[in-house]
Amino acid sequence: MSGAWEGSPAAPAAGRESGSWLVLIDLQRIFGEPASEWFTPRFAEAAANAARLRSAFGPKVALTRFLAPDKPEGAWIPYYEAWPFALDPANGALYDRVPQFPALDARLIDRSTFGKWSAKTRAALDNPREIVLAGVSTDCCVISTALAAADDGVRVRVVADACAGLSDADHRRALDVMALYTPLISITSVDDILAERAAVR
Repeated sequence: MSGAWEGSPAAPAAGRESGSWLVLIDLQRIFGEPASEWFTPRFAEAAANAARLRSAFGPKVALTRFLAPDKPEGAWIPYYEAWPFALDPANGALYDRVPQFPALDARLIDRSTFGKWSAKTRAALDNPREIVLAGVSTDCCVISTALAAADDGVRVRVVADACAGLSDADHRRALDVMALYTPLISITSVDDILAERAAVR
């Protein structure tokens, strides 16, 4: 993870702020604690930048969580056979959000899929025109959410320096893929988002 991303142009200025929601993806202990098998190495950096964004969006913030299913089905069965710790009830607290992201007045979205976008998510966010994505991991839950939302006709802006991948290379590859979807998806930075938010106040 590093700085502003140059992979795609900014989204069109018209209507950018109207109906824009910040969606913070899976800022949970299971990805943030070094002892976890799903630890994301640059989680702390991404979370710190995500916290900067949260303060600029007021009540238009959603916090998502990845939750393991009670009983995996289909292709999820071999997936969880590879990661049995994720189904162990003794590890249930790992799915909690990290302390720096309390619920407060945020919309809470829990799903047992990598992608967090669905018809229910759209409704929970009052049919947004645009979402700003940050969180972890860039190469899994962030990209899965971004592509689904873009397919659903929602403008997506991915904040590169408020995301983190399983490695720096994976982070960059995921950003490269999402940049191919411009103008449906654009890549931006924390500073650019904060400057835009300040300009419209």
